[in-house]
Parts: sequence; structure tokens; C-alpha cells
Amino acid sequence: MTKYKCSICGHIYDPAKGEPGQGIEAGTAFADLPDDWRCPVCGAVKAKFNPVG
Repeated sequence: MTKYKCSICGHIYDPAKGEPGQGIEAGTAFADLPDDWRCPVCGAVKAKFNPVG
């Protein structure tokens, strides 16, 4: 699965790890995150993330 990087703060969303602190389970693809999901570091909207790798 593709990782995504926040263009504001540089946080990487890794689908293999998910975001346990936000209740997002490991194995959750970026496309499957809720539309209102926000960066756990800076609060940026999902649209501010770009694929990496």
C-alpha cells in the first residue's frame, strides 16, 4: 500500500501501521480514511497529503 505525506508538516501516513491514536486500524488504505480525517500532527485536511515512494 502507498504511504502518504502531509504537505504541511511532513507526517507520513503508513497504511501498514494505521493511526492507532485516532482509531484507524493497521491495514487501512489512505483512500478508505473518512473524508473528514485530519493529520494527527498539524490538523491538515486529507487533501493536503500526497503519495510518496
